[in-house]
Order: sequence, then C-alpha cells, then structure tokens
Amino acid sequence: MKFDFDSVTNRKNTFAAKYDLAEKRNKPVDAVSLWVADMDFPTAPCIQNALEERARHGIFGYSRPDDRYYTAVKGWFKSHHNFDIQDQWILNTPGVVFAIAAAIRAFTKEGDGVLIQKPVYYPFANTIAVNNRRVVNNSLVFKNGRYKIDFDDFEKKIIDEKVKLFIFCSPHNPGGRVWKPEEIKKISEICLRHKVLVVSDEIHSDITFGESHHTVYASLSEEAADNSIICTSPSKTFNLAGLQFSNIIVKNDKLRAALQTEIDRTGYDEPSLMGLAASTAAYSEGAEWFDAAKAYIWDNVLFTEKYLSEHCPKIRVVKPEGSYLVWLDFHEFTELTDREISERILRKAKVWLDYGRMFGDEGEKFQRINVATPRVILEEALKRIAGEFAKK
Repeated sequence: MKFDFDSVTNRKNTFAAKYDLAEKRNKPVDAVSLWVADMDFPTAPCIQNALEERARHGIFGYSRPDDRYYTAVKGWFKSHHNFDIQDQWILNTPGVVFAIAAAIRAFTKEGDGVLIQKPVYYPFANTIAVNNRRVVNNSLVFKNGRYKIDFDDFEKKIIDEKVKLFIFCSPHNPGGRVWKPEEIKKISEICLRHKVLVVSDEIHSDITFGESHHTVYASLSEEAADNSIICTSPSKTFNLAGLQFSNIIVKNDKLRAALQTEIDRTGYDEPSLMGLAASTAAYSEGAEWFDAAKAYIWDNVLFTEKYLSEHCPKIRVVKPEGSYLVWLDFHEFTELTDREISERILRKAKVWLDYGRMFGDEGEKFQRINVATPRVILEEALKRIAGEFAKK
C-alpha cells in the first residue's frame, strides 16, 4: 500500500479533543475513543509538505485566497461532483457550523422556525436555539435499516410552523444516507413553493461508497442554486478540521452579499493561512491519498458489520452509503434502557462513542461510531463492545 493507514499515531497530549478531553468530560481515560468526527490517520503527504513549507517560511501574516486556491476548488468539484463553480461564489469561514449560524442570523428573525431532520448532527439544533429561533423537526423515518424522508410531514411542518429556513444534512449524519437526486428534487420543489431557503451541509459529500453518488444541492437546477447556500470543507475529506477553513458556495448574488454582511458582523475577515495552504494542496494534489483513505474506511465499515454479526448479532449496523460514521442499532436489547446501554458501553466496555440521543430523541438506542481509524483500534473497540453485550 502506498499510504499507511494501519500504523497507530499517538494523539494523546496533542490538544486532540478526541483523546485529551476524557478526564474533563468524566470519561474513562483508558477508553477507546471513537466519538468525534475526525480521522486517526495523518493527512496526505502533499498537505503535510505544503504546511511544512509555510512553516519554514516563518511569516504568518494576513492571508487571502488567490488563483491557486480557486482553481483547486473548482477542479475538485468539477471532477468529483460534476459541479461548475465560479470564483466569486465562494466565501470562506472557519467552519461549516459558523456559516450555518451566520445564515440563520442573516435570513431569519428571532422567533422564526428553522427546520431540521432528526436524528441529525446535534449542533444544528443547538445553533438554532442559541440564536433564539425555533427548532422545527421533520423526523426521518427509519424502516428496514434505512432512513427516508416523510415529505408530507416535511411540507406540513413548513406551512404550520411558518418555516423560513431549512438546514439539510447531505450526506446525512448520523444515518449515513446519500440522498438520491429524486429525493433532493422533492425537497427543492417544496422549499421553492413555500419560499424556504435551503442551507445544505455537504461536509461529508466526498465520502460515498459503492453505487451511491452525492448530488450537490445547487446542481439540481438554476432555481435550486439560486435558493441555496452550500456548505463544504476539506476537513472531513482530508482530516483538516483543526485548520478552521471551509468553502461556502453561494451562487445568488443577493444571498451571498447578505451572508457576507453577517460574517462581517462577527469580525471574521482573513481566513487561516495554514487552512488556505492545506486546502489548496488537498484539492489540487490530494486525490490519490483520498481514494486510498476512502477504500480503507469502506473496508472498516465491512469489518464492523462482519465482526458484530459474528460476535454480537443483536447489535445491528446501519451500513452507511456515505461518511465514516456508522450508526449502531441496539434496539434488540429490549431489557436495557437507552441510558443503560450507553453506560455499559462507556463504563464497562470502556469505549467512548457518541450517544444516540444527542442527535434527537429519534436516536434512542443508537450509538455513533467513527471507523476512520487504524483497524487495530477499531477491532479493540468492537471486541470490547461485543464482549460486554454478548454476556448472558
């Protein structure tokens, strides 16, 4: 293998939230940590080289994107998503959640309804609430091991709650769905009909498996493009979350100007120099590393499914169509409460996962595990979990 994903890198005492927050958060310090959504793999060598070059330069002044960055981003989205972007459509923010919060403030008023689809990435609800907007929920329907959208309820909630903005998680976290074009088209039709702005979080869009292919929301139609804000970042694709850099794509001039004004109100101006350097290298030179990483992650998904089916089949794997986050279903443990399941995983098995109800009540008796880690770490976590729950 040209790239080594099996070697374990010690991340303790490196300011890593995934590993160094255990004691502060009252978690076992010896727990296998597979909760937060970053990879345990060093990033692509081309990115490391770009960062080392900037570090050796020794000057870390104010930075601005240039043609190298725009060319890299446009090339990546064209080659990976068949989506054409113009330079002026791209805004930079420290992260996708930052952009979502700015969009909430820019396009809604206090008390307005903002729609999400639980179970979903928990900062959506938190960001809506802390900005004094109302969380409106169109629960996803879990059937036969797969999530679907209840479109009748989706439209009803928009009408009844006077929803102004919809935050779309595409691909879906934690459910692993890569939404089909026909599903996205229905969303677009409803939102256009009722003048609901779509903020599409597409941070996991590069990581799709098999026959599943991501559809950029703005690629659906001119109307969809003019009624959407597309939130992307190299952070999941290339493990760059700590560099605080995202690409926010807004075709509509008026929307883009309004969003930029709200970003300006925060005081954020120049993007991170290191984030900019890393992103440019990633999008221009990182495809080979990414393809290898994605293949390794998919093998880990299959390993997780096989291991649990053999050692503790009552734990069901919701096989993801996209992302490196796997949703584990513990509903067959009818004798245990949701809290008891979580406590046994954390305190007895000593594995730190993301508790399902963090993503909404719809996450009851689910757990989210991050499989973007060397196989030896994943196997140890699964061994501990299966051993604990296979007990009579």
